[in-house]
Amino acid sequence: MTGPRVAYDTNILVYLEAIARHPDDAAKIKSARSLHRELAAKATCIAPQQVLGELYNVLVKSNGDRENARTRLHAFTEEFETVTADAATFANAVDVATEYKLQFWDALILSTAASGGCSLLLSEDMQDGFAWCGVTVVNPFAAKTHRRLARVLE
Repeated sequence: MTGPRVAYDTNILVYLEAIARHPDDAAKIKSARSLHRELAAKATCIAPQQVLGELYNVLVKSNGDRENARTRLHAFTEEFETVTADAATFANAVDVATEYKLQFWDALILSTAASGGCSLLLSEDMQDGFAWCGVTVVNPFAAKTHRRLARVLE
């Protein structure tokens, strides 16, 4: 797939897996699935390796079935392009976590998305609109669709 490259944070993949933890999660699950269908047709969907590791832990905690978690992760690696963190990506994550006071693991996801050539990182947890090294963090559940996400969806 050509076009923009869009990375997903763990929380978005959790919604794609329909793992509900709160009463309002049903609407987010539906929204995440609809958005992913649209994005998959217009962009390259990226899953940073850190995100897949976190998803594995969530899947195991949600049902205790490690075999199912492994199967689901393999399905994601077929559907999403996976980007890994190398030494430079790790060093950049330390810098961005320090300079912008981000949680380290969020900074690693952001740094990995940047090294993977992504223009957007979909995340419910990180600061909506935060931009670093060409990657803009977008909360897909915000009341108003971020202009950069809207452009990809046009």
